[in-house]
Amino acid sequence: MDRISRRSQGLEGVQFGDHRISLLIFADDVVLLAPSSLDLQHALGCFAAECEAAGMRVSTSKSEAMVLDRKKVACTLQVGGEFLPQVEEFKYIGVLFTSEGRMDREIDRWIGAAAAIMQSMYRSVVVKKELSRKAKLSIYQSIYVPTLTYGHELWVMPERIRSRIQAAETSFLHRVAGRSLRDRVRSSVTREELGVQPLLLHIERGQLRWLGHLFRMPPERLPGEVFRACPAGKRPRGRPRTRWRDYVSRLTWERLGVPPEELEEVSGDREVWASLLRLLPPRPGSG
Repeated sequence: MDRISRRSQGLEGVQFGDHRISLLIFADDVVLLAPSSLDLQHALGCFAAECEAAGMRVSTSKSEAMVLDRKKVACTLQVGGEFLPQVEEFKYIGVLFTSEGRMDREIDRWIGAAAAIMQSMYRSVVVKKELSRKAKLSIYQSIYVPTLTYGHELWVMPERIRSRIQAAETSFLHRVAGRSLRDRVRSSVTREELGVQPLLLHIERGQLRWLGHLFRMPPERLPGEVFRACPAGKRPRGRPRTRWRDYVSRLTWERLGVPPEELEEVSGDREVWASLLRLLPPRPGSG
């Protein structure tokens, strides 16, 4: 697959700062990128031809087209005479991408998945009296939390999302402690009794840990280069969306006291950055 991707790459691709990204590949999952439907059709044709030369073929039943734009834009693609369906949502290596470029649906999806897990284990695990708290908390840490927070490193978390995550966390832990909302016990008391750290603290540490990785990545690594790049073009009119870099820079200033101009220098020292994250306290008034 690496040979096919190298031989099929042309001039198509999306310009991101000084870089042109035409293809993303993970195992046999491939994403082709282009600035227009014509360029994308050309890239798709080249890729399909190289696959056929290697004795492989593009599965049209598993392939879809999506346009990243706030407005609906038609994109007609075909492979071997078969047209690919155009979708508004596309799942790649477990992450849901939308045509509008929002992460809200992705976060809501994982909150819903965690709720489904709790419902499926409600009687057999969560409220089962014969099961110890230690066993229940082990399931919480190994199954519930990873599902709820999948891909959290790149989330932008407004207050609405924070409240929903806290509600999902409280729903599970209160039941483990044998309580309900009618008991009017603060979630911070329940967490302290169970010896569990706030889930928002876990998420913020993961986001800041990933930020440190990005700053320390060597120049040839694509994630670090994209993070440092300045995209061309203008942002649309109206209130601009919060970019992840702006969000995490503000998070670092609020939670660690590191100003944006010193961020790269401080995070460049792995040991210093790790010690700062270990000492990161829960947010005041976090339930």
